[in-house]
Amino acid sequence: MRPLFLALALALPLPATAQDSAAILTDVVDAHVLPGYARLSETTGTLASAAQAGCDPVSPDLQAAFYDAFDDWILVSHLRFGPSERDDRAFALAFWPDTKGFTPKALSGLISTSDPVVENPKAFAETSIAGRGFFALEMMLFDPAFADQGQAPYRCALIRAITTDIDRNAKAIAEDWQPFAEHVTQPGGDSPYRSENEALQELYKALSTGLQFTSETRLGRPLGTFDRPRPKRAEARRSARSVRHVELSLITLRDLAMRLSADHPAIAADMDGAFDNAIARAQALNDPAFAGVANPLGRLRIEALQQSINDVRQIAANDLGPTLGISAGFNALDGD
Repeated sequence: MRPLFLALALALPLPATAQDSAAILTDVVDAHVLPGYARLSETTGTLASAAQAGCDPVSPDLQAAFYDAFDDWILVSHLRFGPSERDDRAFALAFWPDTKGFTPKALSGLISTSDPVVENPKAFAETSIAGRGFFALEMMLFDPAFADQGQAPYRCALIRAITTDIDRNAKAIAEDWQPFAEHVTQPGGDSPYRSENEALQELYKALSTGLQFTSETRLGRPLGTFDRPRPKRAEARRSARSVRHVELSLITLRDLAMRLSADHPAIAADMDGAFDNAIARAQALNDPAFAGVANPLGRLRIEALQQSINDVRQIAANDLGPTLGISAGFNALDGD
């Protein structure tokens, strides 16, 4: 894996001026969104090429390319609007949580029938989302249950089909963001956003949803309850990436938060400090797949990490959100 990098009860502040809003929108798109999808497009291309060069699941080159591309997906995975929503691309890249176990079923179905759909990228793109994307690829590379299912040549073809499909979706999102960028930076007209405030609120929703997903899903699912912890529900546990996803998510969300709060230095400083605390807690965990949820001490440390993320959420909701026209009670995942 590549080294991680670090990004960046008072009266309600006044909303940013129109001129400041325009500058913030441009900065977020040009410095946060577009570079993120460009990196993803590059590393998914490397991933697809690595699979073509060698599809052995234990290949160091293939696994390294998987780690890099998955990293870059996590760094943009909170941007679930516009081009990533089109044709369910985000779900095709990352179908998780998979509460019904559809991904292993989809993969087993393809393998058991040696479905020739893997030979045709367009046809493969029409198959179940559960059998595509990073989590399907993770199972093919790291789950022993798929190490000897079916025939080796077909498993190889399936790995190549999945990586090609990942690259196709990543490149489609990156390409579509080029024209979509103007819809965000210049709202009105044929843009889905009628004003700069609406565009800012979309970006705030990405921040809020990302924080909520990391706290309640990335951490909440494996935590389960004290009497019934669920370590096997941790995200990307097979490749031991569960904590890494939390850390990467916090790093990229901090970058977005700092850009959205550019007109409010006091709020930015509070959020930066809270993010620092959460990231430090994630980095201090020596528990890559959250196995520690099943023992009291390990669980306490993971709960402390969750609380530190909730501290960031509270600052965002109570201080940053109102500057962008968002009420403190906004719940991104509930849609209210």
